[in-house]
Amino acid sequence: MTELTQLNFPANYQIRLKKDQETTYIFCRIRKSWMVYTPEEWVRQHIIFFLIDTLGYSQSSIALEVPVNQTGMRKRADIVVYRQAKPYIMVECKRPSVQITQQTFDQIARYNGKIGSQFLMVSNGLLHYYCMMDYEQKRYQFLKELPKHKKATS
Repeated sequence: MTELTQLNFPANYQIRLKKDQETTYIFCRIRKSWMVYTPEEWVRQHIIFFLIDTLGYSQSSIALEVPVNQTGMRKRADIVVYRQAKPYIMVECKRPSVQITQQTFDQIARYNGKIGSQFLMVSNGLLHYYCMMDYEQKRYQFLKELPKHKKATS
């Protein structure tokens, strides 16, 4: 089986893996299918569990690989959580061996210029950074955590 990096998340999520001959697969809870295991996909699946099981967002509010048109180039936002049909949280996933740098924040900020999420998360699975956008001041403010999903009260 593939060497799995222990990631920094608050719970022991039930990430499903399987091996078929020489290839390791990881089950995607959102796509409901087996994906080829990569270190970035390992991080993405943990973040999906974090968003659903820890923060309380619904599986149906989460989209993966959301297209972003950047100066004629097609890029993709790794994860977008929607609230009331609008982008609410955008997540950039990196594999654990990738350091989170200013370039990473610049990348998610460029994507968010097109998507318009209120909150951003950047993670390599070991370190997580959370930001809230201040569109009036055109900057982001770092947070200790992302907001939990608030269920509508009737």
